[in-house]
Amino acid sequence: MHPDRESAWQAPADAKEQPRQVRRILRLFRPYRGRLAVVGLLVGAASLVSVATPFLLKEILDVAIPEGRTGLLSLLALGMILGAVLTSVFGVLQTLISTTVGQRVMHDLRTAVYGRLQRMSLAFFTRTRTGEVQSRIANDIGGMQATVTSTATSLVSNLTSVVATIVAMVVLDWRLTVVSLLLLPVFVWISRRVGRERRKITTQRQKQMAAMAATVTESLSVSGILLGRTMGRSDSLTRAFADESEGLVDLEVRSNMAGRWRMAVITIVMAAMPAGHYWAARLAHQHGGPGVSHGTNVAVVSR
Repeated sequence: MHPDRESAWQAPADAKEQPRQVRRILRLFRPYRGRLAVVGLLVGAASLVSVATPFLLKEILDVAIPEGRTGLLSLLALGMILGAVLTSVFGVLQTLISTTVGQRVMHDLRTAVYGRLQRMSLAFFTRTRTGEVQSRIANDIGGMQATVTSTATSLVSNLTSVVATIVAMVVLDWRLTVVSLLLLPVFVWISRRVGRERRKITTQRQKQMAAMAATVTESLSVSGILLGRTMGRSDSLTRAFADESEGLVDLEVRSNMAGRWRMAVITIVMAAMPAGHYWAARLAHQHGGPGVSHGTNVAVVSR
């Protein structure tokens, strides 16, 4: 490694380098392919079980209750209960395995970063503040914990559930499915906008946390305290730290509020969609189209 090629911590790569970084992240999971395959099977099984629920509900509302078939009603109700039990069991096992894999990946990543730092030249450490190096190991890698332990699994689970749900809705009634999917592109666009905004704020927040850690390490060490008191800089150092902390407060608020209004709009629309389903079903019936049963309506809305 050439010293002239080493530099202080760099900002995240631009969009052109993101695919390369995604491949690097995927390589971290390569030693745990077997466990990840089990997680995938559990996710698929849970999705299949959950898809059966609206069909059971449709049969209860359209057949078992109107026709007074108590035996069929009992079987369908037991089927719904069994589906809930299986979904919960699969979810617990999935969480256990994915969390274990995520923590092992975090361990591998922390060890690799520490080993890499041990091999860096002295020139790197003269250009990089000690507290910043510590912050990168503690805060940056720690910030990835939720991603490698839960977010990735949730992404796969949600994607599988969406596909299975769309298939089930099409089987139940394709017209109501079209009504449900009309706003999907808008929701995807809003979510991507919010994601990009939060990514920028998170980058700024991590830099601010690194700066604060560097200030604390340098000013609160024995040599830093002696130097600060000797030169009478205690008050100025306190004010500088307060300014950095104030900046972090602003970034934390922006991070938590980023996209909140947009997501609130999505929540309102999702809450209003059942009424849209019922209205569309009634409108289709009034214009001479084939009617939609109450069971189908409720089953589609429940998805």
